[in-house]
Amino acid sequence: MEKNEVAHVIVSGRVQGVGFRYHTQFLANQLHIRGWVRNNDDGSVEVMAEGEQKAMEKFIAGLKKGPSRFAKVTDVYIEYLPNQEHFKDFRVLY
Repeated sequence: MEKNEVAHVIVSGRVQGVGFRYHTQFLANQLHIRGWVRNNDDGSVEVMAEGEQKAMEKFIAGLKKGPSRFAKVTDVYIEYLPNQEHFKDFRVLY
């Protein structure tokens, strides 16, 4: 069994109003990642994610790429946290 990772991620750029949260949820469901995604007031998107290490690597790569040509990711801040979260699914928060 592979080790789980927990990451707090802030994605900046043109990431609101371009389907970024739904792209993130789609990726998470495909990779069996649990957690949440939400828009922040400063225009960034915040993600809390938990999953197996290899799946998390693919997930974060997908966040860096973005959902479409309409999105433009300029910065991705990642903070790995102690594995203490236990999310049941992946949700879009409002």
